[in-house]
Amino acid sequence: MCSDVTELLALAEAHAHVLGRARPLSAEVVPVAAAFGRVAAEDVRAVVDLPPFPSSAMDGYAVRARDLPGTLPVVGEVRAGGPAGRSLGAGEAMTISTGGVVPAGADAVVAVEDVVTRDNAVLIDRRIEVGLNVRPQGGDVGAGDVVVSAGTRITVAQLGALAASGIADLRCARRPRVVVVATGSELVAPGSPLGAGQVYEANGAMLAAGLAVAGAEVESTATAADDDAAHRAALERGLSADVLVTSGGVSVGPHDLVRRIERELGVEEVFWRVAIRPGRPVSFGVRGETLVFGLPGNPVSALVGCELFVKPALRALQGVSDSLPRFEQGRLTTPLRRNPRRDDFVRARARAEADGTLLEPLPGQESHMIARAAAANALVHVPRGEGELAASGLAAWLRLDQP
Repeated sequence: MCSDVTELLALAEAHAHVLGRARPLSAEVVPVAAAFGRVAAEDVRAVVDLPPFPSSAMDGYAVRARDLPGTLPVVGEVRAGGPAGRSLGAGEAMTISTGGVVPAGADAVVAVEDVVTRDNAVLIDRRIEVGLNVRPQGGDVGAGDVVVSAGTRITVAQLGALAASGIADLRCARRPRVVVVATGSELVAPGSPLGAGQVYEANGAMLAAGLAVAGAEVESTATAADDDAAHRAALERGLSADVLVTSGGVSVGPHDLVRRIERELGVEEVFWRVAIRPGRPVSFGVRGETLVFGLPGNPVSALVGCELFVKPALRALQGVSDSLPRFEQGRLTTPLRRNPRRDDFVRARARAEADGTLLEPLPGQESHMIARAAAANALVHVPRGEGELAASGLAAWLRLDQP
């Protein structure tokens, strides 16, 4: 659709193309203990009331509020994990542990530190409200209520809520299978001696880690030298996955082979080149149900392209309800000049202050400076236009390494 054209695609249009072709994958049953980070494929509903019975919020004495103030005989004990036993009668009290079942007839619990014990009785010298220190049955969630909505990536707290609500298994979107291919004859594995003109291959490991954070199952990473046969073999293997991500080889040099060979392998190119910096020569295409992303070879460009395009696609494949990059608001420490033709993404350090988040742009913004980028935890979005974003002014920023 948008291959060899001079006009660059706007960021929003590129997002629309990607998300329009990223259809949710099939669902599978996942044990609740393995559901952290997975995306719920349907609403997950509580099996039981939570709490499943009226329970005591602290150690103390179960009583009837209308019997107080007064001295009450202690007629029994309720321990956590056991039945309440008999009902509580008028003018009686029962010892109760935190989490114990509030016995029938009781409507409040008085903390142990608020009573005076005398022989086998307790003196409570004040009035209390009905419901004091009692956790009502279903006060947290009722049986059949939604605990986690469809399209939600499950957090630690939600995992606890699911388990407490009696959920043993739930249906989650299948993890997208991803293959990463780094191209270039100059690439050698870290730890090997560098020859003339060679560099260490970093994009494969970086991209694989970032995509795993977003829920991908990275099946393999590979490198491909700058010849047709090596590219063809690596790309053909990658096209069997849900998502193929390449780095390098998507510009216009004589050794930029990726786009041509992908076309020969049946990939329909949807767009090439987006009005952003870094990462302008990013490409996106499809073959059947496989999404194909071509990221530039410069490491920072590959990082930005992964955050802006590949991760949103992975979220959409898993059925996440809002798949677009999640921008936050912060205040700049220094001004940033806008470019009239493109959106810039500036590496920055975000730090929390009492009055909000401060964004400190980092020195060294060239697209090859991955070591400088290591100090960044944010990408500041400088939208195309005239003028500048002022120091102390608000700016949108994207948290790096977000799922």
